Amino acid sequence: MLMADIVLVVHCLFVLFVVGSLPVIWVGAWLQHNFVRNYWFRMLHLSAILFVVTESLAGVACPLTTWENELRQIEIERSFIQQGLHQVLYYDLPESVLTVVYIVFAGLVVATFKYIPANARKS
Repeated sequence: MLMADIVLVVHCLFVLFVVGSLPVIWVGAWLQHNFVRNYWFRMLHLSAILFVVTESLAGVACPLTTWENELRQIEIERSFIQQGLHQVLYYDLPESVLTVVYIVFAGLVVATFKYIPANARKS
């Protein structure tokens, strides 16, 4: 149960990074903070959402979800962490709706690159 909970927490942190970074970039740019233009941060953020879109378009389950489910098959009861984080992380929506949401969000991330460009990578 502990390993499955750890995978679930890592999954939630990944989602928080993907979703939370976009408003952080917008607000940070508005406040003129340079960290939101960090090339590696921005590329990692873009790569993360493109990974989500790609797996969704391919109809592939998230590897973290699959791993957690495999670890939980031997469990009898649900942990406190599982009950709380599953309510936040998983929605009862058709996969097609989620795919559209992922694509629109990725479009916002790409548009943000145009309007709030990352600093050029240093050689």
